Amino acid sequence: MRRLILLLAILLAGCASGPSPSSAPPPGLFADATFKAPSAPVGGADLFTLSPAMHAYLESPAFRSLLRSHGEARGLIEALYRKTDLQLEYESSRTRTAAETYAARKGNCLSLVIMTAAFARELGMRVVFRSVDIEEEWARDGDLYMSVGHVNVAIGPRSDGLAYKSSGGMIVVDFLPPKDAEKLLAHELDESDIVALFMNNRAAESLTQGAVDDAYWWSRAAIQASPSTTIAYNTLGVAYQRHGDLAMAERAFRTVLGREPENVAAMKNLVPVLVALGRTGEAQALAKRAASIEPVAPFAYFNKGVAAMQAGDFDKARTLFAREVKRAPYYDEFHFWLALACLRLGETAEARKELSLAIDTTNRSNNRDLYSAKLSYLRSQVGLATKFN
Repeated sequence: MRRLILLLAILLAGCASGPSPSSAPPPGLFADATFKAPSAPVGGADLFTLSPAMHAYLESPAFRSLLRSHGEARGLIEALYRKTDLQLEYESSRTRTAAETYAARKGNCLSLVIMTAAFARELGMRVVFRSVDIEEEWARDGDLYMSVGHVNVAIGPRSDGLAYKSSGGMIVVDFLPPKDAEKLLAHELDESDIVALFMNNRAAESLTQGAVDDAYWWSRAAIQASPSTTIAYNTLGVAYQRHGDLAMAERAFRTVLGREPENVAAMKNLVPVLVALGRTGEAQALAKRAASIEPVAPFAYFNKGVAAMQAGDFDKARTLFAREVKRAPYYDEFHFWLALACLRLGETAEARKELSLAIDTTNRSNNRDLYSAKLSYLRSQVGLATKFN
């Protein structure tokens, strides 16, 4: 199966990577005339704009009571995320503006960062966006493989002109918090970086929906918003590749490699482009270089496990899925397939355990419903390994 790799700001962990050193996009990178107009307006002008309903909430007695009880920063956090009032939920399927997140009462972590920042600014608080250094995580949608980073936000009282210090009374708000999330290494992002990451997410989401023209315009806008955000160039390259513009796809991927010579995602995306352009030797050399940097590709054990399941070798499949779970313990699909392998082997208790973990780790409501239904069915039956598909 052909694999296209996006470096994006969502997916399972739902977040974002930080920018690379500032550099203007190279000339000739865009090909507007070859794409249809976007299906909806593209841009980030209203990203942090509060809706009338959000303004009304800020003036509500319940919210004002929380501010009086807890102080501004902690009161805002209590209101938004302690499930005492708004009951906002984490959900990774779409990146939303502040107003869209509030209306839906859910969003991925970038959406929740944006909405929190919008509220905090309206209250006159200081806002610091942060890119968090975490181990690389991956997600997929069809043949799109997505590298997932993480952002959070720190809020606190204004400094009244004093220089900001990370320990100066700021509260870190993290929406997928590992233990002691505020202690993880992080670096600050500019607002333009957040805008670019939002647009890159929209581009990636458009690609997963097959809306290649929209993906082009969103990735183009992301590059214009923050030319240093390398991930958007990679997403643009994938849009070109899906559109059949191979020379332009190569140009976009080469731009990434010019800035990050060991960017494996760009290398792996460029390989099939070179093959399609008839440059097989160059493609093989690049593939070999990518393999030397990343000997075991994301989803390698998983894909072999699926093949083993299809061949009826459930013991081998279980071993392979378990290896992926060990590499990425918070990815629901690995737990789900491990549950299937266990069930085929008659290990019902282990299958129930893995299904429960799939439910706990998924960030998509439709997956949660699917896993819950299968778990409920499994709990109500005995010896249904051959029927659990």
